Amino acid sequence: MSNKLFVGGISWNTSDQGLAQAFEPFGDVIEAKIITDRDTGRSRGFGFVTMGSADEARDAISQMDGASLDGRSLRVSEAQDKRRGGGGGRY
Repeated sequence: MSNKLFVGGISWNTSDQGLAQAFEPFGDVIEAKIITDRDTGRSRGFGFVTMGSADEARDAISQMDGASLDGRSLRVSEAQDKRRGGGGGRY
């Protein structure tokens, strides 16, 4: 299992710091980042949290999936590697 978690359902009012604080009870938070729209700078409603170990990540998933943060119910799961797609070009 990876240490990186996907967190969905994040409130637009939640900051990177607030997200990190929510996961700190489960271990060492290496990074917490909310993804923002590049044009508006507004939260896209999801982000990623990197925990110190796989065990901490597993504990965070079990405790935080479905938990409420800033009035929203979170969806927490192991982050999947983004696949680099080819395509768009012609042969």
